[in-house]
Amino acid sequence: MPTQTDLEIGQRARRRVAVRLLPFVFIMYLICYVDRANLSFANLRMSADLGFSDRIYGLGSGIFFLGYVLFEIPGAIIVERWSARKWMARIMISWGIVTILTGFIHSAQQFYLARFFLGVAEASFFPGIIVYLTHWFRSSDRAKAIGFFYAAVPAASVVGSLMASWLLGIHWSGVAGWRWIFIVEGIPPVLLGIVTIFYLTDWPEQARWLSKVERDWVSGEIGAEVQAKKKIRNCTIWQAFRDKRVILLMVPYFLALTGAQASAFWIPTFIKRLSGLPGPKAALWAALPGLVGIASMLLNGWHSDKTGERRWHTAIPLAVAGVAYLLLSETHNFLMVIALLTVGGGCMFGYYPVFWSMPTLFLSESAAAACFGLINSVGHTGGFIGPSAVGYLIDRTGSMTGAFLFIGACYVLASCIVPIKIGSSVSPSMPISLTQKEIPERGNNLICWEDSD
Repeated sequence: MPTQTDLEIGQRARRRVAVRLLPFVFIMYLICYVDRANLSFANLRMSADLGFSDRIYGLGSGIFFLGYVLFEIPGAIIVERWSARKWMARIMISWGIVTILTGFIHSAQQFYLARFFLGVAEASFFPGIIVYLTHWFRSSDRAKAIGFFYAAVPAASVVGSLMASWLLGIHWSGVAGWRWIFIVEGIPPVLLGIVTIFYLTDWPEQARWLSKVERDWVSGEIGAEVQAKKKIRNCTIWQAFRDKRVILLMVPYFLALTGAQASAFWIPTFIKRLSGLPGPKAALWAALPGLVGIASMLLNGWHSDKTGERRWHTAIPLAVAGVAYLLLSETHNFLMVIALLTVGGGCMFGYYPVFWSMPTLFLSESAAAACFGLINSVGHTGGFIGPSAVGYLIDRTGSMTGAFLFIGACYVLASCIVPIKIGSSVSPSMPISLTQKEIPERGNNLICWEDSD
């Protein structure tokens, strides 16, 4: 059994790692998602100014993900084998530059190119950070860590709403406010990318901000988990790609992201058209789903770690989001629409941290990095399909009913697939410190999902 000194070292090390890394990666992802989704707010004026149809806007929104999926897998492996610090800095600086240049587009072709290259620039940021967190947080802490990181997504919708509400109303130097959204919001990632080079630490053994005993404790805990997984199943990247659990994880993630990206890029437009409000006020209403999303993400991740259950903590939020969007197709009262969008958007965010804690239970090192990239790549093809399909449906039918039904169906289907032997209950939170012997003994509960129910 660990001594009290071991427990104290573990508690102190975990706290210092969390305080040092989680706020920073939260800010990184917040800026990332603000720049990815700022198009949804810019479109409150952009399409009218440039003469874009809903189909052009939907296609341009989705083209981002074509560039994004191309470099997901190699980028995630680079983080594992080379340097998260340098790769993340490169990503942030390049996507900031492309975002700024998006503020100068004038044609549909330029719009498509800007979105494609933004996807290329941002590719592998998300799976790279997930890989990076596995270098610092044990399985028992991982859903909370990922939940804190992923809370940046709903937070970004709030921040983006507030900034867009302000920027849409300005005309500095005769330049339209929607253009300033891209220009102003492209500067922070460039600056933060430079800071990242000096602030992040790639591996625990390199962390000068931890004492030697704390570095040894973190390295020992993470190393012991990796060895436990190798004893149970040590697979190559290609073997991991063929693992049925990896394949099954792709399907609900693809469906969920099809719905999520469709709603993310269209919610401000939905609100504006249903309410008749001007763009800046519609942008403010769009902050509500993000506020609920922050709470649902953190609470769901915390409760999943506490109980050790993963499947239903993933499926239930998706089901609630799906039902909310299906009800939207029959709702015409504006306040009820806002309530359903808030519930649907907020609950949708809740599944992310738990979902991404599942692959880490049976994969490690390069195989895990490659599979994070693969799952995210396949999932984000839904990011191309979702916004494009909504634009097509609205253009074709002249109504948003079909769009709501499409988004709701994606969420409901995803929620039905998740419980089908993809993941199972995992062992409740590990003790603060485990010996090399204890971790492999726990491995059968933590990793072999298909044998536990």
